[in-house]
Amino acid sequence: MPDTPARLRPLLPLWAAVAAAAAAGGLMDLAYPDVAAWILAFPAAALLLLALIGRRAGGALLVGAVYGIVFFALLVSWTARYLGPVPWAALSVVEGGLTAVAIIPIALAYRWMPRAFPGTTGRLLGLPVVVAALWVGRELFVGTWPYGGFPWARIGMSQALSPLAPLSSWIGVSGVSFLMILLVAMLIELIRVRAWRRPVRLALLAALVLVMVFTPLFPTTPSGSLRIGAVQGNGPTGYFDAREPYSVIQAQTEATAPLVGEDVDLVVWPEGSLDGDPAEDPALARRLTMLATRLDAPLLVNAATSRDERYFNTSLLWTREGSATQLHDKRHPVPFGEYVPDRPFFAALAPDLIGLLQREYTPGTNPPVVDVDSVKIGLAICFDVIYDDVIAAGVNAGAQVLVFQTNNADFRGTDENLQQLAIARMRAIETGRSVVNISTVGTSQIIRPDGTTVDSLDADEAGAMLEDVELRSGLTAGVLLGPWIQQLLMWGGLGALALSGWRARRR
Repeated sequence: MPDTPARLRPLLPLWAAVAAAAAAGGLMDLAYPDVAAWILAFPAAALLLLALIGRRAGGALLVGAVYGIVFFALLVSWTARYLGPVPWAALSVVEGGLTAVAIIPIALAYRWMPRAFPGTTGRLLGLPVVVAALWVGRELFVGTWPYGGFPWARIGMSQALSPLAPLSSWIGVSGVSFLMILLVAMLIELIRVRAWRRPVRLALLAALVLVMVFTPLFPTTPSGSLRIGAVQGNGPTGYFDAREPYSVIQAQTEATAPLVGEDVDLVVWPEGSLDGDPAEDPALARRLTMLATRLDAPLLVNAATSRDERYFNTSLLWTREGSATQLHDKRHPVPFGEYVPDRPFFAALAPDLIGLLQREYTPGTNPPVVDVDSVKIGLAICFDVIYDDVIAAGVNAGAQVLVFQTNNADFRGTDENLQQLAIARMRAIETGRSVVNISTVGTSQIIRPDGTTVDSLDADEAGAMLEDVELRSGLTAGVLLGPWIQQLLMWGGLGALALSGWRARRR
């Protein structure tokens, strides 16, 4: 039997590849907040790709599992804050396992593409393009399956504070992921084929770097301002917090007091800012009506509501008339946080933990938009901020500003809120909209369309922000083209992989 061609052999022995994958997972975590060293996403991706080069499916599965489990275990360690290690370990292993399975096509591309398209162009351009497209496909797979997926850790989201963030306004977050991996994969191949001997081959890489670094924001049109107050009550809103009746609304009301008498168009409270459903609690409704009257402005609040024997996580626009005629229900309730999928199965595995979750939230179907004085406001409740469909639905419906309501009380003292805040900043840049990101316990911020901060409230402190928030109209290319780019990359990458496998076998 002839020897395996050198270009098809693993670049690293398996033990070194596993070590590289673990290091890649650690570095990738550092690219996200709290550290937010965004530049580390590039060497992290490079280490992972180097560990995959030449690997067969079994080796790639092991490498991907080590990378995925290490990365997610570090990134979402905040899930163990109150519930202990079981949910954290389960999420890390599941997401790491899904990552491992979805990484196999990348390893196959490194085996098949050089045989199918052996020329220099195939190595320096075709292979990196396919690898980057398959990386996006992996992110989409992990971000949509199972139970709606967990798109928290797309590599493009790590760039909220980097010069690359404006790219999202042209090609969406997945497009940013694609260009980042394309750059890394091209650099690897340029080194492998010793392209520095012909500097002209470096021109494409240099051009890509220039485009990525100096692309400006996609322009949207200023269309006035809305004076918004955002209130962080720092009340007892955690799952295990001890609380007296109406203590949550009391904390919010006290923190709102500085806004009384001010000129304000809308006051925003966070997710979980009410102790119950005001439609079923007359005392709660009276408190809201009295406060809306004193403020002379509507209140955008949030509570668990029930309708037709179903529960919803609902944002309500409460007015001085004593009712909420506009509401939005959370689109993507969190599995094992707001509902339990396949409850009998998981209850048999962890009855004590599953038993804590008695209420089953139903996914909302109404638009994530409310109208205040003819100004449309796009909404996302807590983790809905990570789902592209929710953000796009709001902006496509005419939202001129985005409001993200969240309750981070169960993750006090962890990186969760800062990671979510970075995603909110990326959404502002991607959509060309101002963002009001308001938390029960912080950190809360008002963010300009370019991603810079207008005002903020520190964690674990009650307070209120009041700003003339800039309104914008017009859709960015990132919003218009982002979903199409995702599908093109995912299916194009898989199609190119299948073609290269067929050609490689023929050759």
